[in-house]
Amino acid sequence: MKLFRILDPFTLTLVFTVLLASFFPAQGSFVGFFEGLTTAAIALLFFMHGAKLSREAIVAGSSHWRLHLWVMCSTFILFPVLGVLFTWWAPVNVSPEIYTGFLYLCILPATVQSAIAFTSIAGGNVAAAVCSASASSLLGIFLSPLLVGLVMHVHGANGSLQQVGSIMLQLLVPFVAGHLSRPWIGAWVARHKKWIGKTDQTSILLVVYSAFSEAVTHGIWHKVGAGSLLFIVVASLVLLGIVIAVNIFVARRLGFNKADEITIVFCGSKKSLANGIPMANILFPVATVGMMVLPLMIFHQLQLMICAVMARRYQRQTAKAAAKETAAANA
Repeated sequence: MKLFRILDPFTLTLVFTVLLASFFPAQGSFVGFFEGLTTAAIALLFFMHGAKLSREAIVAGSSHWRLHLWVMCSTFILFPVLGVLFTWWAPVNVSPEIYTGFLYLCILPATVQSAIAFTSIAGGNVAAAVCSASASSLLGIFLSPLLVGLVMHVHGANGSLQQVGSIMLQLLVPFVAGHLSRPWIGAWVARHKKWIGKTDQTSILLVVYSAFSEAVTHGIWHKVGAGSLLFIVVASLVLLGIVIAVNIFVARRLGFNKADEITIVFCGSKKSLANGIPMANILFPVATVGMMVLPLMIFHQLQLMICAVMARRYQRQTAKAAAKETAAANA
């Protein structure tokens, strides 16, 4: 019974989605269909977030410099330091490419859509999450190749203006459009919060299915043994656990409220598969890309599942706190 309390319906749906992608990956014409569907779902997600947030909330989120500074430090300092130490230590005798893959994972920017979606589900500061996650993704296009050159000794890596344009078009443009349409649809959005919440979960499920389908289609599971695969899973869980613990500690030590703590946890502990794989194709030889991105792909799935559990727990805590405040006010 305790296991089922931990694995709530959404988490179980995530597990089912991974299994579905493993046995029935999107292939052929369905690949383009699911890519388009995922893009549309993410655009709708950001449109709705823009429509939900007031101008005051957006100004407050963008001006929350202490929160943004720590999220950037977690993404581009804490993670890379842990990656360098882990690669230097090399506790298990596995392929050196796996350790290099972990180091590459640690220097990538944060994911955007899932960080914001989990922040929203958990009741965190969505305005700050939009600003932090988007800034991390944009800065990562330039900082991550620079870190690859400095830490991994790969030179000639440059950011892609096309990627910048893609992020702007897919994330920021729908958000701005939704916010500008707030005077006309704001009341409708407020009345349908429960339905709109489903767009958060749907976008995550589509990202999981598309990412895992691509991995399975390219036969990634045939390129690594069971022992190495287990090592990647355990190392990913340890890395994620350390970063989440540090983020929670820092958030509480610096006096952030619960909503900001949620934002720091979900924006400061993620790594972007969407940015990582295209960037790897540019930075590394084609023959090594598959193994290089394997830790990233596994870490990506694990971070979604672990954060799904944490988001639901934060959601219950937020609901209980709100109920207590309501009861105290009515007393």
